[in-house]
Amino acid sequence: MGRGLSIPREEHRRSRAAERISPMQWLDALCAGGVPALPATPVLVVVAHPDDETVGAGSRLPRLRHATFIYVTDGAPLDGRDAAHHRLTVDAYRELRLRERAAALSRCGIAESQIIDIGCPDQQAARRLPQLAIEIARWLKRRRPDVLLTHPYEGGHPDHDATAFAVHAAAALLRRQGEPVPAVVEMTSYHRGPSGLQTCVFLPDAVADREQAAVVLDPQQRAFKRSLLDCYATQRDTLDQFALDVERFRPAPAYDFRAEPHPGPLFYEQHAWGLSGAQFRELAAQAMTQLGLEGEL
Repeated sequence: MGRGLSIPREEHRRSRAAERISPMQWLDALCAGGVPALPATPVLVVVAHPDDETVGAGSRLPRLRHATFIYVTDGAPLDGRDAAHHRLTVDAYRELRLRERAAALSRCGIAESQIIDIGCPDQQAARRLPQLAIEIARWLKRRRPDVLLTHPYEGGHPDHDATAFAVHAAAALLRRQGEPVPAVVEMTSYHRGPSGLQTCVFLPDAVADREQAAVVLDPQQRAFKRSLLDCYATQRDTLDQFALDVERFRPAPAYDFRAEPHPGPLFYEQHAWGLSGAQFRELAAQAMTQLGLEGEL
């Protein structure tokens, strides 16, 4: 984890209206037809795992080929079960996951030099929330992006929710300091729905959903996204559950990370991923206290 970013405690809040670009302006450009790179607007993509960028925005990645990509985790759980499934050590599995990512991103014109690895072990991000928020705040100050694309808070995977927390907390820290804050935009991932796993849709939000943008993928775009997902061979069983027909984006709403993202059990509580929803919310509350933050982020 990075160190050394000093965030003053004085209250100096900037309204979201003061941020530098309209999320909808950027989404209109992202979702427009064709695949040329977006205009030279600094963009930061912050995701939890190798493959999350493709799940959420695979058809749009060639348009993001000038963006910087931050990966919070290395994709390799420390318990070794995923590695053992592929008859690998944890270290070898980690290296394979990163090679898969390089293969997928290279198809989109995205170079290794555009990738920043924070290096948190898979399934451990929620236990490092303050450090992650400070690390991302540091990168926001260094890169000065106009737009940041990331996960929603939805209870699908604890690392996704931890990444969303870190992004929103980092923005709050910089906003308090009077620093420029990027427009935060979300892409879909997965969460628990009425019939089980629900992919490629957001949990409802009355405000954010009014500005939701969708890309309906044509056959060529679906084939391209499939080719990117195929690069992640270790994740095939999981990725085969995701639809390829649409990608959705929206301006990020404010979240209270101390509250459950939706009523009832969370998707990740069905899996041995080392954390319950109640534990995540307690860790988020502790992190907010440590960072001097309160309320919705």
